[in-house]
Amino acid sequence: MKRTRFIFGCLLTACAALPLTSCSDDKETAIDEEKTTDYDPDEFYAGGKLGTAFNATKSAFEQPSGAVEAQGLSHAFQMGEYAFERDYNQNQSGAFHGLGPVMVRVGCLYCHPSYGYGKRTEQYRAKEMGNGYLLVVYDKKTDAYIRSVAGMPQTLAVAPFKAPIDETKIKIDWLEYTDEWGNKFPDGEPYSLIYPEVTIPADAYYAPIIVQRDGKDVEVGVDEIGVKLEATIGIYGTGLLDAIPEEDIIEQWKKEASFGAQLNPAFFKDGEYVGWYSNALTGTKYVRRFTYALSRGPVLDAAGANAIWNITNVTRSDRRYHYLDLAGKYYAETSSKDPDVQRDFYTYFPEWNKTGNVEKDIYNYLTSRELPVEMNDEEYKNFMVWHRGLAVPAARDVDTKTFQLGKKKFTEIGCAQCHRPSWTTGPDHIKDPNGMFKNDTDMPQYPNQKIWPYTDMVQHRLFMKNDIRTGWCRTTPLWGRGLSLIVANHQDRLHDRRARNVIEAIMWHGSAQSDARRSVENFRKLSKEERDAVVKFINSI
Repeated sequence: MKRTRFIFGCLLTACAALPLTSCSDDKETAIDEEKTTDYDPDEFYAGGKLGTAFNATKSAFEQPSGAVEAQGLSHAFQMGEYAFERDYNQNQSGAFHGLGPVMVRVGCLYCHPSYGYGKRTEQYRAKEMGNGYLLVVYDKKTDAYIRSVAGMPQTLAVAPFKAPIDETKIKIDWLEYTDEWGNKFPDGEPYSLIYPEVTIPADAYYAPIIVQRDGKDVEVGVDEIGVKLEATIGIYGTGLLDAIPEEDIIEQWKKEASFGAQLNPAFFKDGEYVGWYSNALTGTKYVRRFTYALSRGPVLDAAGANAIWNITNVTRSDRRYHYLDLAGKYYAETSSKDPDVQRDFYTYFPEWNKTGNVEKDIYNYLTSRELPVEMNDEEYKNFMVWHRGLAVPAARDVDTKTFQLGKKKFTEIGCAQCHRPSWTTGPDHIKDPNGMFKNDTDMPQYPNQKIWPYTDMVQHRLFMKNDIRTGWCRTTPLWGRGLSLIVANHQDRLHDRRARNVIEAIMWHGSAQSDARRSVENFRKLSKEERDAVVKFINSI
C-alpha cells in the first residue's frame, strides 16, 4: 500500500502553522477559505504528536503512526498489514490458511474498505467489498443474542459445511422516517431520514432457533426474534484510545452522573463504575472502552484481536477452537446429522476419520478445543502491532474561520458534552488480558499525548426508530470520519449507516427521549451558515 512517511520536520513546524493543503491533497479544502489566527495549532494533531499522520488522500486511514517508526516496529507493522489485507483460504498449510468451517467474512477489507468504514447497502452480501454489516439476531423478550448462531452470525461456509444463515434470504428494507419537525429546519431547508428493517425467514436458519429464558434453552419461532444491523467500527486510533488512563475514563462516568445523565446501570451504578471487563485467562479487571456495546476492554483483547479469529475462524495458540454458535453445540449437532455433510466430510477432512462414526467425528471436529494453530504467535503479534500502530489523520482547516465558527457552535449547543473533544494519554503501559505480550516495547506506545477523538468513552441512548439492540451505544469517536468520502466513497454514519451525511446523523439524535435532545433543539435554532459551519467542523476534525 502507498505510504506517506511520518515526517517530524513537517509535523513540528510547517504543518502546525499552515493549512493542511501544504501537506496533503484534501480536495474538500477550499483554496480561498478565509483564515484566522485565533486557533490552537495542537488541534491539527488529532492523534497527538506520536499518533497523527498528515495524509488526507485515499490512503489516509492506512498510515503507520510515529510511534511505529520510533520504536523500530515498521517491519512488524507491514507484516501485520498483510494479515489484514489478504483473503484467507481453506488450504491446510501455506499462507493465510485456516478459513472456516463457517465464517463472517473471508478477509478484513470487505468490512473495512481502504481501512475505512463499511457503507450502507440494500442487501446483506458477505463477499461484497465495503459491505461492513454484521447481523444482530436477538430474543425480543430479553434483548439477549439467540443461542443457536454466533454473536456475529456467519453467512458463509466452506465445503462440506453449510452456512448457519442463508444470506440470500435476508431482506433489508430502507424506510422513510418523518420526525416531529417534518424533516425541515425553521428556515425551510429540508432533510431526509431513513432507517432499516431486517427480516430473516425461518427457512434461512440452518439450526433450530434457540433462546435462553429463565436459565434454560428453548426453541422459539422466528416471530419471537428480532434482527438488526451493526456496521463495523473504526480501526485507526484504537491504540490511542487504549492509552487513555482507566481512572480518567471512570472519572468521566462520574462527572456525567453528577450532571444527571442517564447511564447504563450495567456499567455505572450508585455512583460507582461497575462495568469491569475481564477474561477467563487471568481474571484481571479492566475498564471497558471498545465496541458500541462496550463489550471489550484493552485493545489487545478487543474488537480487532477478536475479529482476526472469529470473522474468518482462524485459530491461534490461545484460541484453538472454532467460533460457532453461542451455546457451542447447535450448529455442530445439526451438521453432524446432515447427510450431505456426512457424505463428503472425510473427503475434505480425512485426518478426522478417528472413530469411523461420521456423525461423531463431525461433532468432535466442530467442538474440538485442541485444533491445530493456523495463525502463529509471531503473526498475531505483528497483526496487533499494525492494529495498535495505525495513525489518526490530522484535522484539516483548523486555521479557517468556518472551522472555528463550527467548533464554537458545536460546543455552545452541547455536542461537546458527549463528544468530548480531547483527552491526554497516560504512561501507556501495555494491557493484555490474554498474556501474549509481556513488554511495553512489544507494541507501539503513545505516552502523554493530547489527542482529539471527540468521544466521552461513555454510553448514551438516542431512542432512534428501530434503534440499536438494548438502546445503549458508546459515543462514536468523530476524528477522521470526514475523510470517509475520499477513502471509501461514502459518508454514511451511525451504527447501522442510516445517516447518509452529517445533517442526518445529527437529526437522528433528536428523539424526545434522547440524551442529545437539547443539542438538536439548539442546532435547529442555528442559521443556515452556522449549521453549515458545524458540518464543516465535524467533517474536518
